[in-house]
Amino acid sequence: MNTASHPADPAATPETPLREPKPSPELLSALSGREASRDQAAAYRTRRVVLSSLGVIKEQKQSRSRARGVALAITVVVFALIAPLVWEATDSLIAGEHLGDMGSQLSLWACFLCPTLLGAALVAGWWRNRS
Repeated sequence: MNTASHPADPAATPETPLREPKPSPELLSALSGREASRDQAAAYRTRRVVLSSLGVIKEQKQSRSRARGVALAITVVVFALIAPLVWEATDSLIAGEHLGDMGSQLSLWACFLCPTLLGAALVAGWWRNRS
């Protein structure tokens, strides 16, 4: 089939054959694989960044989990230390002793003072770790 007599192209005359567009050099180099080394280097850089970010995320999760465990342990210890004081104060008040008695006053003072001191120590430790 003669390309010069193709009816779809009105510019084609029997004297002028159809011209194909020239491919761009960038397209040819991309198709031939000459840019593959540059793409591979970018892929390696991206992979290193993603893996290092994954390591940072894992470390943050571990530190959060560790902090949560420490906070839970401290809470259990605080309750274990305060529970006998609360029990003594409640027992002395239920037993019919008056608030003016020396034993009741000491147990109530201990119920207020010890948790306050423990809370202050926890806040001081938290503040020091935060700074």
